[in-house]
Amino acid sequence: MNLFLARRRPGQLAALTAVMLAGGTLAAISLDSAFANDKAFDATSKVQKDFKPIPSFAPLVKDVSPAVVSVTVHLKVQQADNTQAQNGMPPGMPFAFPFPFPQPQQPQAVEAKGSGFFISSDGYIVTNNHVVKNAKSVFVTLSDGSKLPAKIVGTDPSTDLAVLKVKRDKPFPYLQLGDSAKVVPGQWVIAIGNPFGLAETVTTGVVSALGRDIGDGQYDSFIQIDAPINEGNSGGPLLNQRGEVIGVNTAILTPSGGSVGIGFSIPSDMVRRIADELIKSGHVTRGFIGVQVQTITPEMAQAMGVPVHDGRADGALIAETMPNGPAAKAGLKPGDIITKVDGKMVRDPRELALAISGIKPDGKASITYLRGGASHELNLRVEKMPANAEAAFAPGGSKSGPAMHKPELGLSLAPLSDAARQQLNLPDNVSGALIAHVAPNSPADEAGLRSGDVIVGVGSMTVNNPDQAVAAIRKAEAAKAKAIALRVMRGNQALFVAVPLPKEKAGK
Repeated sequence: MNLFLARRRPGQLAALTAVMLAGGTLAAISLDSAFANDKAFDATSKVQKDFKPIPSFAPLVKDVSPAVVSVTVHLKVQQADNTQAQNGMPPGMPFAFPFPFPQPQQPQAVEAKGSGFFISSDGYIVTNNHVVKNAKSVFVTLSDGSKLPAKIVGTDPSTDLAVLKVKRDKPFPYLQLGDSAKVVPGQWVIAIGNPFGLAETVTTGVVSALGRDIGDGQYDSFIQIDAPINEGNSGGPLLNQRGEVIGVNTAILTPSGGSVGIGFSIPSDMVRRIADELIKSGHVTRGFIGVQVQTITPEMAQAMGVPVHDGRADGALIAETMPNGPAAKAGLKPGDIITKVDGKMVRDPRELALAISGIKPDGKASITYLRGGASHELNLRVEKMPANAEAAFAPGGSKSGPAMHKPELGLSLAPLSDAARQQLNLPDNVSGALIAHVAPNSPADEAGLRSGDVIVGVGSMTVNNPDQAVAAIRKAEAAKAKAIALRVMRGNQALFVAVPLPKEKAGK
């Protein structure tokens, strides 16, 4: 009202005030008359008569709350420099993953709090790995206030999950894990946890999106929700309207450290598999086929003749295969594009990692892949992932040839000497063409190549020296390709880089 009146001229203001005062008197007389004659103005009675309550979550919360616990962790005394860095987060990043837990600036006892929930009557509890990481001791507080010491049964940093165990004479109430494959955006969800130490806090919202990759690891496939979750909610359950757990609340996106309505939960299907393995063996065993893969950029798709739909190309491009690994033994090669595993579509490297990791070692997998634009299928036996999978990769080769130049691409190539291998920290059996120089603003420079990279392949063809590299590039040029896919070693990492050819070389 003040804003409205402030826009009137002084004369209008006085007149309006008088009318308002007069109207107030008249309104009082009119209302008295109305109440004396009938009840038409009794709005409360009308609401009560037509009352149809919105479905309440209260009965559900009452039933499931006893199975949710607060987790108190006494951290090991250690010297720490930065809370985010200690938890694997670069300072200033918007993703609070995991929720920042206090770390001692000086050697001292530190206590942190999180959440968890029972998944069995005999005391097994699911929580986040980052809740119990570096724990000296762990206690859980039940809804009745009782406090019990907890044993860490097992942890899986790759998915940020952990299982605890507590004991008492009578059974514990527990929650059922639901089917996260049936979760859809827009459905109601309920989060229960211990934000900022406020036990049994309930928040509600909807599923915002599925399959979110927040850059924390190769197994990211989070349920995004808008139900407010904060520090201390970590490890707490995300429930559907049936009271089933469909996720474990784990992370938020935030510019300030507090909830802005973008939270992330680990899907229950993943929780079930990981928790079962942790309970059985204390660790998680994942499948492994021995490939390094990368996303197919539009430029790379053009270079390799892969169709692009809606601005993206589906599949996981094999950059390298492990010598004598399952993929290599089955016949897969660098340059092949994996599109399906056991008939299920693979859209990117993350989906391939999720699919293979879920196959038990010694199990078989059906792989559909593209090679030279044609689709093929093969079966391979999945192996157990080695402790240091990256160290298992090293392409073979032979002697290097003389120095060569490709000025139209902006590349100067040189033999890969033993001294260069040592300086670049390359395995002894790596062979290829060393990129000695990249011309500024050249096609190679714009594609991201740099001095010290080693070309080990052109498309699916392996090259062992500069001669072979130049010959393979010229062959691609003669075929009027628009771009060339170069397979390079950068340190211990193998990757493809798409380099566009000059227009006259591309046949335009």
